[in-house]
This record gives sequence, structure tokens and C-alpha cells, in this order.
Amino acid sequence: MSSRLPSSAAEGLLPIAVLVSGNGTNLQALLDTVHGHEAEIVAVASSAPDAPALRRAAARGVPTQVFSRSCYASRAERDEAMAEWLHERGARLIVLAGFMELLSERFLDGFPDAVINVHPSLLPDYPGLHAIERALADRATVFGVTVHYVDAGVDTGPVILQESCRLPRAADPAEVLRALRPLEHSLLPEAVRRIAAQRHLIAA
Repeated sequence: MSSRLPSSAAEGLLPIAVLVSGNGTNLQALLDTVHGHEAEIVAVASSAPDAPALRRAAARGVPTQVFSRSCYASRAERDEAMAEWLHERGARLIVLAGFMELLSERFLDGFPDAVINVHPSLLPDYPGLHAIERALADRATVFGVTVHYVDAGVDTGPVILQESCRLPRAADPAEVLRALRPLEHSLLPEAVRRIAAQRHLIAA
């Protein structure tokens, strides 16, 4: 494991890594807002080799790596390889932005209190997969987004930020997701800003 601090640390920026599996609109929101300002994205890791998010990162010169579960004997082995690469890149905060894989406790232990996730519900309501579909099945009219710390449970870590919107006539998951996207793109960068500010105060 490398002990080298990234250039961003010397510049006072929080070095972050983003884990992705798909299109990467939340990654793009981070690239467009906090990258190079409050934080520096030093790595993007993907569980899928064809994830469009990888192209978004490459377009900004951010190092990328693919960690497909099928390439490893176990999830623990995959997570160990991924954690080693992220440590080598100097990441101090791990942001899950549409990362559709569970992380092992050993991975989380390697980044204590430093893994956050964005989830399309007002936690603790509707944790896990298909949150929007389950909310619609319950005839919900208020939906929302939560940014929270990741622990060993399923979307059970401490909440950092939440925001809701009222959609009284919503019937289609895609419609709800479109309404929630701007909330995600706002809350996730704001959470990174707050964490970066807190760590700057602690370091000072």
C-alpha cells in the first residue's frame, strides 16, 4: 500500500474516489461542481467495463479501473483489490454514485467513516433495491433522496442530507427518477463539500 499523499492533499483538497456501475450522472455532477475546488476526484472504479461513467471520468483525465465481480474468486477478493488501488490513488473519501454492488465489511474497515452513498428514498423508508417501485406500490406521494454514510447494513448508515419532493400523481418509476435526479445532483456535491470542510477544520 502506498503512503504517498496525492497532490490534492498538499493543495488542501479532499481526495475522493467514486464507485460507479452505470451512466454516471452523479459522477458528472461531482466533476462539474466540487472537482478541483473543495475536492479532487483521484479515481473512478467501476463494477462494469462498459459503464458510460468511465468515459465521463476519462474525458476529465481521471484515472479509472474496472473491478468486475466475475474476474475474482470472491467478492472479498474483488474488494481487497479495489481497496488497494483506491489507497494507492490516495483516496480519503469513497463516494458510491450508482454503484450496484455490496461492499464487504473489510473494505469498509479500510475506509472508516469515509464511505458515502446516494439513495433514491427518504431513509429509513425503502432501503435496498427498487426503492421507487416499492414507494409507488404503497401509493406514496412524497419521494426523496438521501445521502448517508455506508455501514455494514443495507442503507442503514447515518444520514448526512435529505431532500424531498411531492409527486401526487406519480405512477411511473422513470417519472419519479427524473424528478429525483436534480436532488441527487445537488445533495451529493453538497455532502462532499460539508465533509471536506469538516476534515479541513480537524486538520487545522
